[in-house]
Amino acid sequence: MHEPVPRKKGHKVPQPDDAANRREAAIAAVPTNVDEHRATGRVDVYDPFTGEVIGQVANCGPAEVDAACMAACAAQERGLPQWQRARVLDAVAQLLERDVDRLAGLITLESGKAIRDARGEVGRAAETARFSAAVARTLAGEQVATEATPTGVGKLAIAVRLPVGVVGAISPFNFPLNTVMHKVGPAIAAGCAIVLKPAHQTPLTALALRTLLIEAGLPEDWLTVVTDDRTSAGPALVAHPVPKLITFTGSSEVGWQIAATAYRKKVALELGSNSPVLVAEDADIDVAAAKISKAAYSTSGQSCISVQRVIAHRAVREQLNDALRKHADALTVGDPFDEATDVGPLITPDATARVKSWIDEAAAAGATVAAGGDIVGECLRPTVVDQAPAGTRLRVSEAFGPVLTVIPYESREEAFALANETVYGLQAGLFTSDLNLALDAVSRLEFGGVLVNDVPTTRLDQQPYGGVGESGNTREGPAFTAHEMTETRYVSLQPGGGA
Repeated sequence: MHEPVPRKKGHKVPQPDDAANRREAAIAAVPTNVDEHRATGRVDVYDPFTGEVIGQVANCGPAEVDAACMAACAAQERGLPQWQRARVLDAVAQLLERDVDRLAGLITLESGKAIRDARGEVGRAAETARFSAAVARTLAGEQVATEATPTGVGKLAIAVRLPVGVVGAISPFNFPLNTVMHKVGPAIAAGCAIVLKPAHQTPLTALALRTLLIEAGLPEDWLTVVTDDRTSAGPALVAHPVPKLITFTGSSEVGWQIAATAYRKKVALELGSNSPVLVAEDADIDVAAAKISKAAYSTSGQSCISVQRVIAHRAVREQLNDALRKHADALTVGDPFDEATDVGPLITPDATARVKSWIDEAAAAGATVAAGGDIVGECLRPTVVDQAPAGTRLRVSEAFGPVLTVIPYESREEAFALANETVYGLQAGLFTSDLNLALDAVSRLEFGGVLVNDVPTTRLDQQPYGGVGESGNTREGPAFTAHEMTETRYVSLQPGGGA
């Protein structure tokens, strides 16, 4: 165990003028509507790169959560017609695109995500809103074939879909806009009021999104945001009797704890992974290496589907290892507001120290650090670890940092066994030109998604996204999430009055 690393409050980092200007503009755009709950406590929000406090939010507890749930309950009873839900979601998509620079600045400011990646997240959030709007327009039940049985003759029956009720949503820090939209958008489409608890590290983007949704026409009580210091609002929201469904994205440990304590609630979990990608002997190594490198190091590796384990055929392992090393060494590490930066800081100094300790552990156990492995300024350099031994944390746990390990294999059976050696099962990738191998992988890789000639880090916002095992129990994507947020009611009609 390493000692906690203190934040460097007020630490000044030299910055290019354009990066400094973008940071200043982002600070100027920090939401000011952060204390609508009139909570007594405050929580500091930090810039992960400079360590400086960039804002404060309310430290909500059970009282504020209760008020938010009561407001959501009143909104739920009042209802919101489908046409209005669709218009709100279409409108917010346009507002997200209008404010892309401001929102990307907020994302980078509070998460440390490289500004180019942050702009991409805003664009994805707009598309998630549009997919949610399509769901809002088309959400419907179905007719039941009553006359398929003698007792159904003369009856008309339908299965209608109704909102499940108030949704409690808890979101992570790594995608503070699009992951929130993946919860809020489908809830609105399904007709559910929402109480949102964003990650304590990145609450500002969620507050900005709420403002845009209200501007788009969403009633103010339809979405309430409760912020905290990590310990108070989340447990109170899970325990509150009003929410009928809890949707959570985050660590497996916390997710399954929520599932165990959310009494008589539906619980939708999207959790962690240590995603593998298999590289077969016949793969295009240049293409595979380029895609793997981007997938491993974007968002500083802080994605549940970042490539972490590269399972390479022994015939191509050395060539692939060399290509991955060159890609990692070529990436620019530093100020996330600099347009040239590829990899920014991890969310906290503690996170950086933890990932570094995992790299050191693998090296001590016999692995070779082929690239990176050291900390430059505030950032961990993109790292390639050749052959982290079985049992090391890089092999068995979720690193959530800019590091991958290359593991060799000989046979197809060994490759599948290595991929499946984890308790996680979110997505897996495979590079090959062998159709038989690809089809075999689809049935034998124990993951929620198998992507052939692609990295597991690829996510289409409309796909059924989710995992098995420790990776969760649901499928996201607006159409699939909205379905989870509804209940089926069977309705049967037949003539009365002796007819």
